[in-house]
Amino acid sequence: MNGAAQITLPVLGIVAVAAVTFYAVSFMEIREKSFRDLDEAEDKESGGGFRSSASSRERRARRKAEKEARK
Repeated sequence: MNGAAQITLPVLGIVAVAAVTFYAVSFMEIREKSFRDLDEAEDKESGGGFRSSASSRERRARRKAEKEARK
């Protein structure tokens, strides 16, 4: 009995660690996927995103075009 306990205890420990690792990785992937889905939904709502580094010349040209389009 003592020899069987010496073998089964480490095996059960390895199986337990493998199960915990599997669930941790699964939850991380689910969370990453949900964040990606959220980012994609935000991009669709905002019209494909925007360039935060637009130069002042580009911003002025865009405002001028929008102003002329309203007239």
